[in-house]
Amino acid sequence: MKICKRAVVSGRVQGVFFRHATQQQALALGIKGWVRNLPSGEVECLLCGEEEMVEKLCAWLHQGPPAANVAQVKIESTAWEEHEDFTILR
Repeated sequence: MKICKRAVVSGRVQGVFFRHATQQQALALGIKGWVRNLPSGEVECLLCGEEEMVEKLCAWLHQGPPAANVAQVKIESTAWEEHEDFTILR
């Protein structure tokens, strides 16, 4: 089953390659969507794909790349969106 989830990750997650690492994880899992920095210092992402793969990436977000210090991850289901790839938004 295909699903989409929106996640907002807080902690030390900007400037530590969090967006790039998230993109690499998403591509490896076949997930489409995007990731971006928020003015608040958080990172937001939209994850669309097979439910099992989206859940794996959601679990990874709680840890992130080695230099990150994730304090909190808020995840919510959202309506399906079609995306060509997984991109880093600026």
